[in-house]
Amino acid sequence: MPETAKTEFWRDIKPIENVFKPDAKPEVYLQNAPTDDDRYYVPFTETVSSRPLWISPERNMWCDILLARKAGLVNRHYHPHEVFAYTISGKWGYLEHDWTATAGDFVYETPGEGHTLVAYESDEPMRVHFKVTGPLIWLDENGNPSGTFDVHDYIALARAHYDKVGIGADYINRLFR
Repeated sequence: MPETAKTEFWRDIKPIENVFKPDAKPEVYLQNAPTDDDRYYVPFTETVSSRPLWISPERNMWCDILLARKAGLVNRHYHPHEVFAYTISGKWGYLEHDWTATAGDFVYETPGEGHTLVAYESDEPMRVHFKVTGPLIWLDENGNPSGTFDVHDYIALARAHYDKVGIGADYINRLFR
C-alpha cells in the first residue's frame, strides 16, 4: 500500500483489485537504485561497475546503473541492438563522438554502433542508467570483434560478485522478469 493521500485530488480513488493478468510477474521495485553501497555494484572492468536493476534472460536484456567513481573505461564494443542511457550524475561519453553527457542527459544508441565508453574525472561519480538489448561485441584497437558479453555472462559475473561480498548469489534471481 502506498502512502496515504492527504490533499491530492485523486485521494478517494480505489486501487484496482485485480492488478496482474494471469501469469504476469510482479514489478521489480528497488529503493535508492543509485545507492552508495558498493556491494551492489558488480565490477565490470577495473574502473567501472554495474548495478543490475532488471534482467530478462529470455530476451537477452538488462537495465543497470553503470558507476565510475573516478576516470573510467569500458572497453571498445559494438551493439547489434539499440541501447538507451540516462545520466544520473558525473560525466561520460564515447571517444568516437563529440559530446559529453552530464546529469539529466539522455542518449539513444542505434543498432550497429561501436564505441569506447569513458568516464571523466568529476566532482560526482559517473552514474548512468542503461537499458541494454542483446550482447556487447568486444572490439580490438582496429574495431574487429574480439569477444562477446551477453546477459548470461552478466548473470554469472553478478552471482560470483554477490556471493563474494556476502549478499548471496541468489540475489540476482529476484531481478529476473
